[in-house]
Amino acid sequence: HVQLVESGGGLVQPGGSLRLSCAASGSILSMDVMGWYRQAPGQQRELVAAISYGGSTNYADSVKGRFTISRDITKNAVYLRMTSLKPEDTAVYYCNCAKRGYSYWGQGTQVTVSS
Repeated sequence: HVQLVESGGGLVQPGGSLRLSCAASGSILSMDVMGWYRQAPGQQRELVAAISYGGSTNYADSVKGRFTISRDITKNAVYLRMTSLKPEDTAVYYCNCAKRGYSYWGQGTQVTVSS
């Protein structure tokens, strides 16, 4: 079983930046893929960014060039750096990991982009 704990959400003005953190209970090198998802009210949860075991990354088209996913193996942590934030980025952001066919989720952290 893997536990994921997100932090770093909050209220930010349009054009601002935030960095989300996800701390994993085990070695992130044992995970097949780690990613960030988000869910806005009334909408389905969607993939924002992911990083594989080998370090390759992929992003949703809506965040390319603005968001960056990274990891710190020594801290068993994954990060999402978000810049040039827009009101439509407002959502609950969830950390996810896939390991041996299982999917684990964090509790989510709220990001609100508003003036």
